[in-house]
Amino acid sequence: MATTLTSAQADSSVSSMSFLKNHLREYGLLISLVAIMAFFQVMTNGTLFQPLNLTNLILQNSYIIVMALGMLLVIVAGHIDLSVGSVSGFIGAVAAVLMVEYHMHFVPAAMICLALGGVIGAAQGYWVAFYKIPSFIVTLAGMLVFKGLALVVLQGASVGPFPEEFQLLSTGFIPDPFAGEGLRITSLVIGLALALVLLVTKVKGRADRAKHGMENEPYVFFILKNLVFASMIAAFSYLLSSYRGLPNVLIVMLLLMLVYDFVTSKTTVGRRIYALGGNEKAARLSGINTERLTFYTFINMGVLAALAGLIFAARLNTATPKAGLGFELDVIAACFIGGASASGGVGKVLGAVIGAFIMGVMNNGMSIMGIGIDYQQVIKGLVLLAAVCVDVYNKKK
Repeated sequence: MATTLTSAQADSSVSSMSFLKNHLREYGLLISLVAIMAFFQVMTNGTLFQPLNLTNLILQNSYIIVMALGMLLVIVAGHIDLSVGSVSGFIGAVAAVLMVEYHMHFVPAAMICLALGGVIGAAQGYWVAFYKIPSFIVTLAGMLVFKGLALVVLQGASVGPFPEEFQLLSTGFIPDPFAGEGLRITSLVIGLALALVLLVTKVKGRADRAKHGMENEPYVFFILKNLVFASMIAAFSYLLSSYRGLPNVLIVMLLLMLVYDFVTSKTTVGRRIYALGGNEKAARLSGINTERLTFYTFINMGVLAALAGLIFAARLNTATPKAGLGFELDVIAACFIGGASASGGVGKVLGAVIGAFIMGVMNNGMSIMGIGIDYQQVIKGLVLLAAVCVDVYNKKK
């Protein structure tokens, strides 16, 4: 009996180690985020997790996360989009002219801007998908074009301020009719509910996989990973609720994350995008319309870049000719740090979001510590290089 137990324990240990080895990038990403947050919490003497700073951290990275969701699909499909920063800045400029100079209501103005973003994505995706021009060249041209058009639209000057209702997109918070003394009850309840829904969904998903005979991660890893996520959501919800509650833009981000996670993991379109990036020729031979799929991924990227431009403009409360400068670098870095492969076919929504938060926490923490922007760029570049090296190493193995 003892021999049987020992053998079973050994098999379980080997299975766990094998699983961890095959999924080292996924777990390493989560461990890295926790370690980086803990490091900067200590180095900033507790400033990082203060409610005000957490709120600023979310607001500062909201537009990066929104664009990272679209960039992930573009990268998974085997392409790249260098124009997203310029497009978001251009859309912010158009929004400013419509709302400030032409006094258009913010709702139709925002709809026009989102539609314009889709048209821009379609224009770039058309050349990539149907004429096979490398996406690097097309979007590099787009980056220059829309940077110039933003200057033309704004005539070289900043335009603002925006209507107060529009500003709420990025600077508003969930209203709380049950606001307590120093605690936003509604925001806290929503945060705790999200943590509970996460746990229930993961448990149900694990049960469904077991029911259909599919491989599941070892139980210990499953419990630890999901408890860490749920605990982080609950803790951050409490901290944010002790200040002004959950920002409106956080709700927008969460909804987008859920939608894109569902699309990439549960739909035929999502599976086809991964197949396209994994092997385009095989995908075409299996009946997938690869040109149309590529075209749609760029339209999607254009719409999300437009949404990010609106969020950034609302937060800044003005449109400037330099808006969006360098955004594409942070967005692409977030995807690669989050596990996306430079050769396509690999990447997850959650990984891109974690990658964006890693970049955001590093930016925020280094700024609080007084590290200059020059050294910040050096450190961020080294982190990106390390992430790509890990991807190449895993592929060679």
